[in-house]
Amino acid sequence: MADRFPSPFEMTPPVGAEGWEDLYSYSVVFSKERQAYEDGAFWFMDGVHTPEVIEPWDATIVEYALIALSQYNTRHYVIPPARGVDIRILNGYMYLAPVPVLDPAEIESRIPEFMERAGFYFGNWKTLEDAWLPKVKAVIAELEDISFEPLPEREEMAVLTEGRGTGSGMHLMQSYNRLLDLTLKTWNHHFEFLNLGYAAYLDFFGFCKGLWPSIPDQAIAKMVAGVHVDLFQPDEELKKLATLAVELGVDARLDDGTAAEVFAALGSDEAGRQWLAAFDEAKNPWFNFSAGSGFYHSDRVWLENLDIPLGFIRNYVAKVRRGESLARPTEAVAAERDRIVAEYRELIDSDEDAATFDGKLGLARVVFPYVENHNFYIEHWAHSVIWRKMRQLGEVLVKEGFFTQADDIFLLQRNEVPTALFDAYHAWAVGIPSRGAAYWPAEIERRKGIMNALRQWSPPPALGVPPEVITEPFTVMLWGVTSDSVKQWLGGSDEGGDLKGFAASPGVAEGPARVISSADGISELLEGEILVAPLTAPSWAPVFGKIAATVTDVGGIMSHAAIVCREYGLPAVTGTAFATKNIKTGQMLRVDGNAGTVTILD
Repeated sequence: MADRFPSPFEMTPPVGAEGWEDLYSYSVVFSKERQAYEDGAFWFMDGVHTPEVIEPWDATIVEYALIALSQYNTRHYVIPPARGVDIRILNGYMYLAPVPVLDPAEIESRIPEFMERAGFYFGNWKTLEDAWLPKVKAVIAELEDISFEPLPEREEMAVLTEGRGTGSGMHLMQSYNRLLDLTLKTWNHHFEFLNLGYAAYLDFFGFCKGLWPSIPDQAIAKMVAGVHVDLFQPDEELKKLATLAVELGVDARLDDGTAAEVFAALGSDEAGRQWLAAFDEAKNPWFNFSAGSGFYHSDRVWLENLDIPLGFIRNYVAKVRRGESLARPTEAVAAERDRIVAEYRELIDSDEDAATFDGKLGLARVVFPYVENHNFYIEHWAHSVIWRKMRQLGEVLVKEGFFTQADDIFLLQRNEVPTALFDAYHAWAVGIPSRGAAYWPAEIERRKGIMNALRQWSPPPALGVPPEVITEPFTVMLWGVTSDSVKQWLGGSDEGGDLKGFAASPGVAEGPARVISSADGISELLEGEILVAPLTAPSWAPVFGKIAATVTDVGGIMSHAAIVCREYGLPAVTGTAFATKNIKTGQMLRVDGNAGTVTILD
């Protein structure tokens, strides 16, 4: 077994990707100037959010996310054992490095600050959280309000008669700056509570381990299960629409055709129009739901690809016709939760420990819904709007001859966009040809070639020197990076052998594997199969009613796959590292969500 991962400075780009570094911000690529620090740090590939090559503008979202996460750890709440999470991009893939506080004296000195700052939020959680959603919805409304229009041949007369004193070119540039500002604001809001949510759960987790060293991680996770979260609402809307279609007698019209064809046919009578009205009411905001992680502009959004939710509705209609229940097993999950809590609490000897247990469990349950709810409002709804607005801006530059398609804009760094806009503004204002119309088409083709070359590279799971202990809450609970998983990565893939991961959701299931690499493959899943994927997205929840279990390469016990499987009563093993490499579709598997093991039976 190796004792460290490859150095980032040993990595070479794949053929055809030379010069890729220039497509990203200079501060997020490995560099000679910081080689001593970067070569001695531990960097893991973020397969939870960005499992594929990320295009230059999309990296904006990643950079904003990590800077916001880090500032709350380091500057807002002063998390005692952890600073921020650093970010680097290598050959188009995102790597993260948790930055620990190593000096025990400094950790001790940070505790009073953390208790005061985090204590205020924990003590006023409901009031502060109630104010959070209106804030986020207000930012989304501001994003929706942004409009990118082509530069006009002439300014309208009202610009003069109203004495506005400004023009369309300036407004175009201002609107882009406003979009960036609101995107960063969105991510600041994202982490207002999330770090504390993980910290509270991790604190409860550590307390339980102190009381009962042999308690399974999953037993602790189940103690906070069975709580309603908005992230499941899109799936609930699909179920309601399926049920309504059968009740109205229009379900047969949903069976065949594209969404456009189906909706046109439904508009022909009152029952069909009633169903369409329910669909229209549900889709805003709940179908602002990405088929992927939400971090890629190329992830398909339900609202813009209505065949996706229609496909899920068809599956649910078939279940309703067979008389099957569409309800999640919420009562069973809650009953199991209460049973486990009662059994372990009974084992506590000290009244003081019992009171502490009650307090920490209560806090974990209070903060837990936010850990999932934020995901819909930020990564899905807000991001959907951001991608739509950027495409509008791309269309403006298509009209100017800079691009051949709107999505070309995502091949620019965020700070290159104002330069391109100023070029278009300059040419429009003066009445001359722009340079961009001659410069960008060839440059875009070059960048597309680089992106395609980068996609052929196989990124290592980590780089650099593994730490003795990992303390940053997100790294452990969300990404599933622990001392054990690092050892597993260093040991390499034991192809064909059993796999070990996180015991993420209880139960044991056997069935044939269905290995899929992205959302495009979920339509292939058959009843009773075991989903094997690099990761799952929240929008995959509608297929959890037909599969037997879930296995993922990445993710910890508080990853979305783990949480969703617990709420749907499905066995799950996450963070196996090599499942999609070692398992082939059709192989029989036994997934033991109690032990965190996956056995290949044939």
